[in-house]
Amino acid sequence: MKRVYIYLLILCAVAAMIGCTRDMSGSEIEVTATTPTISEGVLFVKFTPEVADIIAENKVADSRTTRSGVGSVDRVLDIIEGYELERVFPIDAEREACTRREGLDRWYVVRYASSMSPTDVAASLSQLGEVSAIDFNRYIKRAYSTKATPLSVERVKRIAATRSGGAMNDPLLDLQWNIINRGDHFLKNGVCKSRVGADVQCAEAWSRSTGDGSVVVAVLDEGVCITHPDLAKNIWVNSDESEGVDNDNNGYVGDLHGYNFVYDTGQITWNNYLDSGHGTHVAGVISAVNNNGEGVSSIAGGDGSGNGVKIMVCQIFSGNMATSILSTVRAIKYAADNGAVVLQCSWGYVSGVANAIDWGAPGFASEEEWVAGSPLEKEALDYFTHNAGSPNGPLDGGVAVFAGGNESAAMAGYPGAHDDYLSVAATAADFTPAVYTNYGPGTKISAPGGDQDYYYDYVDDEHNYGEVGCILSTLPSHIAKSGYGYMEGTSMACPHVSGVVALAVSYAAQLRRTLRAEELRELVCSTARNIDGFMKGAKTYCRYVADIGPLQPMQMTLSNYVGQMGAGQIDATALLAAIADGEVGRDRLFPNIYIACGDRMAVAPALYFKEGDGLSFEVAIEDKAVATAMLAGSDIIFEGLKVGATSGVVRASNGAEQRFTITVRERVNSNGWL
Repeated sequence: MKRVYIYLLILCAVAAMIGCTRDMSGSEIEVTATTPTISEGVLFVKFTPEVADIIAENKVADSRTTRSGVGSVDRVLDIIEGYELERVFPIDAEREACTRREGLDRWYVVRYASSMSPTDVAASLSQLGEVSAIDFNRYIKRAYSTKATPLSVERVKRIAATRSGGAMNDPLLDLQWNIINRGDHFLKNGVCKSRVGADVQCAEAWSRSTGDGSVVVAVLDEGVCITHPDLAKNIWVNSDESEGVDNDNNGYVGDLHGYNFVYDTGQITWNNYLDSGHGTHVAGVISAVNNNGEGVSSIAGGDGSGNGVKIMVCQIFSGNMATSILSTVRAIKYAADNGAVVLQCSWGYVSGVANAIDWGAPGFASEEEWVAGSPLEKEALDYFTHNAGSPNGPLDGGVAVFAGGNESAAMAGYPGAHDDYLSVAATAADFTPAVYTNYGPGTKISAPGGDQDYYYDYVDDEHNYGEVGCILSTLPSHIAKSGYGYMEGTSMACPHVSGVVALAVSYAAQLRRTLRAEELRELVCSTARNIDGFMKGAKTYCRYVADIGPLQPMQMTLSNYVGQMGAGQIDATALLAAIADGEVGRDRLFPNIYIACGDRMAVAPALYFKEGDGLSFEVAIEDKAVATAMLAGSDIIFEGLKVGATSGVVRASNGAEQRFTITVRERVNSNGWL
């Protein structure tokens, strides 16, 4: 087996239509089951707005019940032996208004007698006029070897002792061709299988930004080792939460660093003996702590002063347990609601044109198939791309990044192949496609993913097949005593793109600019390096070399990949330069203030003025009977005095000023202003 990390959902080749109904506009609702690996006893139902409101009034929104309160629905539940309704997405007090606006409050889990067929239950429910859509709780399983290749403690010490310095003082940076490629990494008998710059172009990009602690990347994966010495300072902390308590009222108890959606707990795990360490490895590519004199460097891990981007752990895998659509969609929405702006997804479905002999029945073959076949998943991702970030922050919306797939197939897998997301193909250290990578339609961008089969003849006494040509990053200590080791796959290429996107958002934060998610996705592609010029001749490799040793070499024709690796290889230097040139985005605006009567609110003015950290400020309020404002350290403290509205102005010491309004209202509740 290849040492890759891509989650597999085996889909039936032919969708079986099992029923239909009509929504409130009269259009037909098609209900399809596209896979045999669906969970029995569970179904997802999206009710019409009117019915969802009735169910919510019966307290189903924040609990489980056996009754909906809608006669026709309850009669069908009786027929199918339905015994429980539960809202798919728990109530987040602060985000409930947004949840309702996007219609996600209308999705419910229907649990029923497991002796009944999910397709039969769906057929019964689809006849109800109160139902807008139905989806199945598919299982998502792994299709990769769980073996990582660790670096020994002794070798790490030897490397650290001989390190001569560089862009960062992390001792293992010289081994990270994916970060800085000098073109001399794989040289043997006069043949070099690396090229200068066949990396993600961090060296020059770091002169503009090394990361920003206000930027959060959600890693949907196995659990991340939050205590790893090269990661701990860059793990996201929910400062409003306490262990074992839902202090922030977001519906998740004890989510200090994210949430374990496998076991429905705030306790993140990473040391199950069947865990591969992949979540920790991915996190290290994005934001291992830079310049701390320890271990590896990362793309957006800061400069050693604690300013790296933060990793939010959204655990959807543990040990050998498969995950489900329910866990995944909850993780996606959680990420958006709790501050993440990048969704790191090294999972997906098998390509729709994958070889059935090797991979079983192929996955979705078109965007239309996926949208029709996975409506709940699509709505959750839409929620993230539209509602993550802030209209007045560095990113308005969210960017979802997916592994393109490892089936050597001429089409990327879904969901990543959808136009609204970035699907990543993998390259080796010389810009050539990795032998396993998917390519072609749906592929948006390429990035280093490793290619051990290509470097089969570069093994010496210091290396083994699972190391040469692969990606070095962090690992939990139960897998690698040193805390570091190698993996490969499009699931490794994926975090390179997530890291560069996070670096771009960090730079926008430093410039006090706001980018829209859509324009940032487009800029990632338009600034990519064209790698078609490297698609010449043939590439020789040994398939599965790390598992069965070198057999008869094989060849892949590189001309088949011309124009098929997305826009090219991601380029952090070009991307940040385009942001600096003002090609996208706008200057950030001081926000209008909404405050309850008698409440106080702190706002940091430096966040809204270019080079604001070096400025001093003053603030003036027109009607001080409505509200007051005073400087307190680096913040402006606003206080609402009486119901009404007034205007104000913030002036900076460089002469710049921004005007805003203050609205004071009587009170606010979990659904917004009343």
